[in-house]
Amino acid sequence: MRDRIKRQAQALMQELVEMRRHLHRHPELSTEERETGRYIERQLSRWGIACRGGYSGYGVVGIIEGKEPRRRCIALRADMDALPIEEETGLDFASENKGVMHACGHDVHMACLLGAAKILQSIKDEFEGTVKLIFQPSEEDFRAGAPVMIRQGVLEDPVPERIYALHVMPEMPCGKVGMKQGPYMASTDEIYLRVIGKAGHGAMPEMNVDPVLTSAYILTGLQQVVSRQAPPYIPTVLSFGRIIGEGRTNIIPGEVNMEGTLRTFDEAWRKKAHEAIIRCAQEIAKGMGARCEVRIDHGYPFVYNDEQATQSVRNAAVALLGAENVEELPLRMTAEDFSYYTREVPGCMFRLGVRPEGLENPSNLHTSRLSIDENALPIGAAMMAALAVGEA
Repeated sequence: MRDRIKRQAQALMQELVEMRRHLHRHPELSTEERETGRYIERQLSRWGIACRGGYSGYGVVGIIEGKEPRRRCIALRADMDALPIEEETGLDFASENKGVMHACGHDVHMACLLGAAKILQSIKDEFEGTVKLIFQPSEEDFRAGAPVMIRQGVLEDPVPERIYALHVMPEMPCGKVGMKQGPYMASTDEIYLRVIGKAGHGAMPEMNVDPVLTSAYILTGLQQVVSRQAPPYIPTVLSFGRIIGEGRTNIIPGEVNMEGTLRTFDEAWRKKAHEAIIRCAQEIAKGMGARCEVRIDHGYPFVYNDEQATQSVRNAAVALLGAENVEELPLRMTAEDFSYYTREVPGCMFRLGVRPEGLENPSNLHTSRLSIDENALPIGAAMMAALAVGEA
């Protein structure tokens, strides 16, 4: 059956490309994936696959029942949302929605799962169990996505015994697949600091409380949370990417706002790190005559790839692509709300190489020039279909 799945995936190449390009051309932001959900429902219905929308807004769940459908259930997940990025690829199927782009490869994820769905529907009389297709919105937004779908019962009736997902990897050549057993992707929290001082003329600093200088000390001081308080065996990153102080060359502003992120792999340390960030920021501000308001938005937990599920992915990849095209991956400090599923069900997120041949310095995820080799599409579809039927 594995060879048949591989042949069918290759035969679907043109259709996979068409679906991916349609989705790429019409991206929608988190919580706004109305037309994306409708498109997925139309495709599944056209192939005779029972499906229902409305999960966490516009998510879609499809069900394919093989022989003895109650014997086992495998879930396959793809995310649907795009990012607020103006596309600069120059592709003839570039985004038609201004300021919105599939810059994280979710168009590829959906196309691969749709391809797997079509393959599985065509061979449903030849495998045992049920396959649950989860098209999930809002992966990029803490407000919705996986935890909401789980609360709505996406992992119930039937309960999957495993769940799988793929994610594009622009730095990995097309034709390769990678995975890592155990902890794989970091937890993520958003850090918001409001440093409040006293505004005034830049030439008379003694009459002001400078939140710009205070912010600089806070940023520097917070790095010791990682370098001196984090256990050295727990990977931790604390980065700030947004600083706003609306002063002028000769005007000290009344406040500065900063935004950053904390990433790590241990829940107990994560909680302590939150406390350390708050304490450090507020004490430094107090010592300089200012004050600091801290808000920490608790985001995704870290992704844990189950040992047996990861081995199944490895076996499927070796069988479909050859051992020379299967890579063992290191930890990643990026985050994914697939982590919520793997807290409930053993699962694995693996990586699909999409780097075009000859491209030495590919654009990364979340950039305006991300480009992928579409020859990866049948590989992703075949991997997902093989995992669903236990051909691993």
